[in-house]
Amino acid sequence: SPDGKQIVFSEARGKTNQIFQTSADKGFVCRQITSGNMDYSPIYSADMKLIFFARQENKSISIWSHDMQNNFLANYSQGEIWKVNYETGVEECIVSQPDRDFTSPSISPDGQWLLFVGSSKIETGSFSYYNTDLFVSRLDGTGFAQLTYHAADDLSPVWSKDGRYIYFVSQRGNKEAKANIWRMTF
Repeated sequence: SPDGKQIVFSEARGKTNQIFQTSADKGFVCRQITSGNMDYSPIYSADMKLIFFARQENKSISIWSHDMQNNFLANYSQGEIWKVNYETGVEECIVSQPDRDFTSPSISPDGQWLLFVGSSKIETGSFSYYNTDLFVSRLDGTGFAQLTYHAADDLSPVWSKDGRYIYFVSQRGNKEAKANIWRMTF
């Protein structure tokens, strides 16, 4: 959390991923934020009033928030990344592709790059499925690039404080498909 006192995380439980919050110091008792869905990549708003997260429903991923004061959930987007000028109210689409959903945006420490998760369709003969990979673009949408190309889902990307590395969660390299934390150079 921005104040360093809380940790928000997702946990796989059976066929769902649920969001939880716990104390950064004590870390034992958890508050369950969501249940019964495929929710992941939680982050706090700067004022800690909201927890934003990605929710997968069918083959689509969208961004949701949980209001910490009243427990209301809100859906923000369906697959695109937008920016809003809070002074003028002008909205601008940064990243959109008809065959992909994008979620979990994070701005680099130098304020130049946007890191996010996108869906990728993988086809192997007669079998196809949607997978998640990591992508970047500049804040104006230029410089769009796919960073990972792996059959395992890559999720929850965050920048290192100096912006030289990207940390993310992936099931790659594990026969049991258990998620681990990975690091890549940016």
